[in-house]
Amino acid sequence: MKSIFRLGAIGVVGSAIIGSTLGGNLRASALPQDQIVQKLGSVPVFTITDSKGAPLIASQPNQKNQAGVAGVFISQKDAQAFVEQLKKKDPRLGTTVKVVPVSLGEVYKLDQANQNKPNSIDVAYVPTKQQVDAAVTLLRQTGQKANQFRGTPLFVARAGKPLGYLTVKQGTQQVIPFFFNKEELQRMLERFKQQQPNIASTVNIQVVNLEGMLQTLQTRNDKDLGQIVLVPPQESVQFVRSLQPATGTNRNQQAAPKR
Repeated sequence: MKSIFRLGAIGVVGSAIIGSTLGGNLRASALPQDQIVQKLGSVPVFTITDSKGAPLIASQPNQKNQAGVAGVFISQKDAQAFVEQLKKKDPRLGTTVKVVPVSLGEVYKLDQANQNKPNSIDVAYVPTKQQVDAAVTLLRQTGQKANQFRGTPLFVARAGKPLGYLTVKQGTQQVIPFFFNKEELQRMLERFKQQQPNIASTVNIQVVNLEGMLQTLQTRNDKDLGQIVLVPPQESVQFVRSLQPATGTNRNQQAAPKR
């Protein structure tokens, strides 16, 4: 988090740019597809692929014009747990599959390319149970009768009078961070409350779903949507970094002139 965001001032950006389900009156496309892909590109997600590198597909009973469903896991641990279960149920298949990280931007791009095509593969995002439970609890705390949360939860903070979406500074811009992990948002808010104690009591967390967010980005005409940034779980970021080859740090250090 510290390497991505610096806490900035409260931004009272239109509090109506999103709703609890990100539905409502949608207008002409707000963001071109390439900008949406770029916005999603920094979020690692995890797929299950076979020995040839093709995504593992689950069939959809009674669904016409659909080749099946490809699961896209938010958590690498959940994806790996799925593989371990598969090894027990179907050892022959389970030993040929593996977990592969891919950017959410690439998943979105491929999903859009397959839209309305016969026998197209449907994408199903698989959220972590912990974050789904956190979303249900949050909805109940706000007075909603929620027994389940549909979709993949994203958590965003609001504060101020009137309420606006909390913005933080990313480079030279103020952005609205949406977190896949509620606990990581809460840690950011604790630091924010220490820096802005005068409005700490107005801070609250809202939950929306990723699927609705994606629909809104491509269909709603609101300039404030450009400020939205998705913050991937740090666990996912660290896992992907662990797969990257070591840089030639020692070699560079040896070549550097002494000072």
